[in-house]
Formats: sequence, C-alpha cells, structure tokens
Amino acid sequence: MSDSTQQTTAPREVRLASRPVGWPTQENFNLVTSEIAELADGEIRVRNEVMSVDPYMRGRMSDAKSYAAPYELDEAMTGAAVGVVEESRSDKVSVGDYVLHGLGWRELAVLPAAEARVVDTSVASASAYLGMLGMTGLTAYAGLTRIAQIKEGDVVFVSGAAGAVGSMVGQIAKALGASRVIGSAGSADKVAHVVDDLGFDAAFNYKDGPVAPQLKEAAPEGIDIYFDNVGGEHLEAAVGSLREGGRIAVCGMISVYNDTEAAPGPRNLARLIQTRGTIQGFLVGDHWDLGGEFAQKAGGWLSEGNLTARETFVDGIDNSVDAFLGVLKGANTGKMVVRL
Repeated sequence: MSDSTQQTTAPREVRLASRPVGWPTQENFNLVTSEIAELADGEIRVRNEVMSVDPYMRGRMSDAKSYAAPYELDEAMTGAAVGVVEESRSDKVSVGDYVLHGLGWRELAVLPAAEARVVDTSVASASAYLGMLGMTGLTAYAGLTRIAQIKEGDVVFVSGAAGAVGSMVGQIAKALGASRVIGSAGSADKVAHVVDDLGFDAAFNYKDGPVAPQLKEAAPEGIDIYFDNVGGEHLEAAVGSLREGGRIAVCGMISVYNDTEAAPGPRNLARLIQTRGTIQGFLVGDHWDLGGEFAQKAGGWLSEGNLTARETFVDGIDNSVDAFLGVLKGANTGKMVVRL
C-alpha cells in the first residue's frame, strides 16, 4: 500500500565534480536538481532533515584503493542522514516515521526500507542519531572497549577532543572507569569546553606549542590508552608517553588527509618494545555487533547526565560543502550537522 504527501520544491543533491588534489575546494562539487524516482515495492521516500559531514568522506573523494569504495564522479555522494518518511511501499516503515539511513548529501532520498532504521525523535533529537547515539558514539565505544580494551583506572588521552568522536571518547572513558582523561584541542575555547562541559580532567591547546611536553605536563606518569583522531605529532607524543602495556587505537589521522606526499611516521616506535605497547587501527563498520550493547549503555549514561554533546549546525544543502571543509579545518565543536 502506498501513502504519499505532496512535493513542494524540486529536491537538490551534491555531486562530486572532480577529485580533489590536496585540500578540496568548492570547484570539486556541483549542486544539482535531482529526479524524483518512483517507488518500487519495499522502498521509502525520505525528506532529509539533517545530514552528517565527516572527515572520512575526504578519503572517498579519492579513487585510491581504500576500505570503502570511492565516490563516483557526477553522482550524489553518500553519508548518514535522518529524515521523515513521505511515502512508503513497505509494511515495516510508515509515513511520518523518522529514519536514519545512508543517503545524505541530498534533500530527498529513495531507498529500500530495509536499509533504514526508525529512530525515536521524542527521546533525542534527529541530529543526535548522527552523533552520540549513532556512528560517532559507536566509534568511540568500540575503539575504547574492543580495540583499546579499557580497564578501570586507565589514564586515557584523546586527540581532537572537542570533535564529534573525541568528545564522546572522553565521556565514555570516564563512564567506564578511567582514572584520568586528557584531551587536546585547537583553541582556548575548545579546551575550556572539553574540561568544563565534557568533564575531562585536563586538556591543552596543541597550537600553543609542541604536543609532547604539554602531554607530559597533563599526564606526568604516562598514559595507558591513546585514542588517535589526528596522527602526526600527536601520535609520536603518545608513543613517548605510553606506559607498560599501553594501547593505541587509531581511528583517524585528520592531520594528513590532505597531504599530497606521505607524512613521516613516528620516530620513536622503538618505545613499543620497551612498553610492550600496541597500535591498532580500526573501522567502526567492523563492530556493528556492538550497536545494541552501546545503545543500552548510552541510554543509561544519558539519563544519568553522564553523556552530552555539543553540535555545530550549518543550514542548507547549498552550504553543505562549506560545512565539510569546516570539519577538515577544525571549525566545528562536537558534531558538524547540516540542517536541510
């Protein structure tokens, strides 16, 4: 059975026009009017209300071999979005439901209902399902529990602590019993936010000077876990501060995403021999099985006031590329969200 509501405006979508070399620019993208497809059985039409822009998307703009297929030229890009169902030919999803799905970068999405998850916007905002209750929060949880194997009493350092994932890492680490949580961020305001609003024990501005001495001051006895969102100098400093049996979970390396030549690796990796330390990269896509466990715990932390998130909003699909470029430059505090 098909239900529908009236379309009012021609929907638009953002397509990759050319592959960036170095920093992306507006010229690499096109904003175009999209077709309104007829629904097949089992499909839904969703009017997107919020969409996510994330650092990992930079890698998909390249055609180099990677863990995810590259975006195709002259086709709409993809990413997480939440919207309201305007038409449904599925008995699993109803008109008026809010759903989380993977066809962002467009105002209107048509997709199989099986590829969308109904979310409850009376419990949390639609944008929360892009951030702390979505892939962002699960990334932090999986990295801490499965990759870094956090234990009560651990000292945890996270780079990019005011960003979407980093802000979740610090709060979840505290909720899981870390004795001390330290973050780095790129401005005095972000440092204050990390400590005053998110409850980190200490934070520093990496732009104030070299990372290693600032980390040493914040964690004079060393760290047990480093959650890496930045790479580069941060990673080398963390290796230098690692205690015996320390673990490094590599989630991202935003400092090198736009480099045109390979960045040199840490110069002190021999310390891993002394500390018996480990470094392991991970992708959240390998850990969807933790989703139910995380959702249950996150719900409890939310109700107890132990989990909060700041969001940076940009309005309009015509400003979505600016929002994405802002993420690469650290313009966001917390999750960057585009309201459509």
